[in-house]
Formats: sequence, structure tokens, C-alpha cells
Amino acid sequence: MIEGLRNRVRLGSIAGPDSRARLLMSRATAAGVRAFLVMILIVMPSVILPGIGTDTRQIVALVALFAGALVFFEYNAVYPSLIEFRDGAPYNRIRYLMMLTVVVFLSAIVADLEASTTVTRLFHAIGLIIGTALDFPYSPVRLVSYMLADDASATQVAMVKVAAGTAYIVSLFSLALFVIVLKLAGWPSTKSAFNVWVNLPTFEPTAGGDVVDRLVRDSHANLAVGFLLPFVIPALVAVLTRGIPAETLTSPQTLIWTMALWAYMPAALIMRAVAMARIADMIRIKRAAKLAVLGTIEPSALHKDDDEDDDDL
Repeated sequence: MIEGLRNRVRLGSIAGPDSRARLLMSRATAAGVRAFLVMILIVMPSVILPGIGTDTRQIVALVALFAGALVFFEYNAVYPSLIEFRDGAPYNRIRYLMMLTVVVFLSAIVADLEASTTVTRLFHAIGLIIGTALDFPYSPVRLVSYMLADDASATQVAMVKVAAGTAYIVSLFSLALFVIVLKLAGWPSTKSAFNVWVNLPTFEPTAGGDVVDRLVRDSHANLAVGFLLPFVIPALVAVLTRGIPAETLTSPQTLIWTMALWAYMPAALIMRAVAMARIADMIRIKRAAKLAVLGTIEPSALHKDDDEDDDDL
């Protein structure tokens, strides 16, 4: 143990301030790239849609700057406070690609109504096929159409179904891709360090009870909520209101972001559930390996070691 501490001090002294400066610069650069990508996502509908006014562009730019600053400070900080799985590359990257794909698809579909091109007609035709295929009784796409007021025209209802079907199918494909990538990449690996505090800043490992049981319980809760949200949200809107005015929901920016968030939130919760379940499995494997190596040890030492490993696995 003493020799290990000496090696760490020796490596730290050899690295010096130049190495720390390069590390800080690398972290700031990566955070800046992520912030820029988030800003691109937010301004994408304003770039694709025709006839966007100056006031709308200014508001979108302000929102993009705020979101970019939040992402930059979160990824540039040593310990984040909001963004989860900062070191889990498949998680946040697939979520971002899912949202970007939904926004681009819906923006092209909506743009086809005002300035039709070959590309927008292609996206609109694909969306129409998807929306028609997913429009069956009690499906999420059918339930979304019930959020509209009774005076909505058939064209407006069809537009909502096309947008909802496109966004929902992209979220389903993203979920499948996420599970496949986790299987192929073996994330999180039991052979590398995984800091629970950094990757789950809103999860307190020492709040009470076994950390594995709490991770599994939270995973099941996220899975249940994520599965029910596409059905519950339209039902709540239909029950609590008389329906959203068709002109409000089918306006270009509102339709894009409403359908994108409606499809994104359930998929993100299910992804979080899968990730937390895999972390729980990783902790179980590490505990079993430690017990196999150490054999029988004192209960107090076991609890102490488990707490240390749960924070930095």
C-alpha cells in the first residue's frame, strides 16, 4: 500500500503542471464540442423550416446558447450535477443521435408543406407510411391524435399522426441500437474503473440500503414509467383539457418539439433503466470476485470495502 502511494506521488511529480494543463485543455475542448453539437440540435428546425421570422430566430439562438453553456459547464466540471453517464459514451451519444434524427425528420416533413422539394417529399412519404402503419386502435400514435380539439380537420389530424409515428419509430430503433451497442461494447466493463458518483450525480449511493437493490428498484421504476408515458401523456391531456387547439399543436416549431419530446422522454427513461440494471450487475460481479479472492472476512470490513467500491468501480 505504501509503495503504491509512493508511485502515485512520483507519477504526479513527473507529470507536473504541463500534463495537468493538457488535461484541462482536452476536457474543455471536448466539452466545447458537445456544447456546439447541442446548439446545432436546437437551431436545426429554424435552419430547415422556411419562413422563420427574426424574432423566432433570436429566441431559438438564446435558448441554444443557454443549453450549450449548461452542457459545457457540466462536461468541463470535475463532478457534474445534472448530466448522467458522462463517462458512458454509448448512452449520451445514442440519446443525442436519436433526438437529432427525430428533429431532422420532423423538420423535413413539416417543411414539405410550405416549400416542397425532392428530399422533403421523400421524408414526408416515409413518414406517411410509418404513421399509417402505426395508426391502429390503442396505439400511441392513435392516442396522440386524441389530444387535438374536436374541431381539428382531417389534414391536421393526419399531420399529427405522421409526426408522432415518425418520432416513435425512431425512438424504438434507437432503443434497439442502444441495447445492441451495450452488448457488443460490454459497457460498463468490470475490468475498468467506473465512478458511480460522477456518472449518476443525482443518485446517492450512501442514502440507505444496499446500493444494488436501490439501483435495481430505480431501474424497474424507470422502465415502467418509460413504457407507460407514450400512453399516459395523451390520455392525461384528453382528460384534463378539451383538447389542444389544432392551430397550436400543428404550428411548425410546436409540432416538431412536442412530438420529439413525447418520443424522446420514454426512450431516455428506458435507456436509463437498462444502464442502471447493468451497473447493478457490474457491482454484483465485482463483489463476487472480491469475496472469491478474499474468502471469509469480517462483516465490518466487507461493508467498508463495498461502500468504497460502489463509489469508484
